[in-house]
Amino acid sequence: MHTKARIHAAPVLELDQFDGLPDSLVLLILNKLEDVRSLGRCSAVSKRFSGLVPLVHDVCVKIDHVVTVDGDSDDALNLSSPKPHNIISHLFKLMLFAIAKPFHDMRSPNSTGWPLFPQLSQHSPVQVLKNFSHVHNLQVELPSGDVAVEEGVLLKWRAEYGSTLQNCVILGGTLVDRKASGNGHEPSSDDNGSMPESFYTNGGLKLRVVWTISCLIAASTRHYLLRSIINDHPTLRSLVLADAEGQGALSMGAEQLKDFREHQLSASPCSNRTQVPACNMKLKYAQYLELPGGLALQGATLLVIKPASHGSSSGHGNLKEVDAFVSGAFDGPLRLAAKALMKRRTCLLEMNGF
Repeated sequence: MHTKARIHAAPVLELDQFDGLPDSLVLLILNKLEDVRSLGRCSAVSKRFSGLVPLVHDVCVKIDHVVTVDGDSDDALNLSSPKPHNIISHLFKLMLFAIAKPFHDMRSPNSTGWPLFPQLSQHSPVQVLKNFSHVHNLQVELPSGDVAVEEGVLLKWRAEYGSTLQNCVILGGTLVDRKASGNGHEPSSDDNGSMPESFYTNGGLKLRVVWTISCLIAASTRHYLLRSIINDHPTLRSLVLADAEGQGALSMGAEQLKDFREHQLSASPCSNRTQVPACNMKLKYAQYLELPGGLALQGATLLVIKPASHGSSSGHGNLKEVDAFVSGAFDGPLRLAAKALMKRRTCLLEMNGF
């Protein structure tokens, strides 16, 4: 009886198809990741990835907690603790950022024991981004908003900066769920778009001034913190510094970044932030403003802010630019709210620089 011979297929050495992809295509894939943690993990996959990751154009850095300059421990700014009510002291502590260690224990593929990104042991975004030499579009996300507000109050702001403030818009009010309240609220018959007398007597105007100052301090502090990143990355074309709560966002385009680099930054003498210039403000107000989805804003307020130095050039074209900035500042129902408030009567205000 003959033993049955087993037939085995001859081993075929198959090439890794991914290795056949050109570097330009791999870079397109890496750009879609954006998140700096994911990019850091990819850099540990192979020597090829380690050389390509620093060349990506789109990067997003999400900050988990804040490290202070004066040596305070992380516990002092624990995100689980209540948000401080002293906005100025809170903003002063935003001098340095820190992110949770996505790369701390990462080792290079050749197992030399050295981290791929040795600078990342400090967890500073400035240090993290030094490993990326061709960043075009950068997003930085803070763990929370900077301005403390009472429960139920909606406060959103957006600002454009060059070397100083160029545009700022603030939207605020008390958010009301009309479905939950059960009773519809109809605007009063005498609401002709002008400010009611009660707005000036019951503290409404004072509250809006506090909102304005707080948001401008938050924006100018964020602007000041970006100086090292901008100086280290001449390839930047767009930059957004927002927060996870979606309260505020500072944006800079190619022209603003160029202006930032060409002009000296005016720092506030009393704090670590950019000086806020003297501004002209347009305040628009509605006692009650219905929003889609069963929501409404009581005391809905829109503040459009521009530096006073730009007042002389407020031609038709410039007004169109401001209107475009305001209409594009918010999304969803808040965008409709901003457009509705833009049609209301305007109260003009002036504010000195600080």
